[in-house]
Amino acid sequence: MHIQPYVFFDGQCEEALRFYGEKLGAQVLFQMRYKDAPPDTGREADPKTDDMIMHASVKFGEAIVMMSDDCMSESVTHTGFNLSLHADNAADAEKYFNALAEGGQIRLPFQATFWSKGFGMLTDRFGIGWMVSVPEEH
Repeated sequence: MHIQPYVFFDGQCEEALRFYGEKLGAQVLFQMRYKDAPPDTGREADPKTDDMIMHASVKFGEAIVMMSDDCMSESVTHTGFNLSLHADNAADAEKYFNALAEGGQIRLPFQATFWSKGFGMLTDRFGIGWMVSVPEEH
């Protein structure tokens, strides 16, 4: 079994892809816009959504996260989950935390805890919740 996060955006997926690429070194492996869908899907052209991202596969370190602009819902919410980013060391974790916090909201400042040399929680500028940490040492 393999579980991959699929994160939906409200028309900001392309901006998010650039942001995560710049701040975290994320690499877009595949990307398709709604206008690129085959004609036999029954989707009609729509100037409001044609250039939005229908699907993207994005590599964050060793993980693949799928992303899209959600054109099926009235609004997109990101509640009930967080993406958890584990860095190799406290300096890298704090760097990632600060980068993701730009334009977002810090919920728990990055700091040492009883279980980690560094842990912090934030909501980024796109409304995605993140928990950034340094894995425990064994």
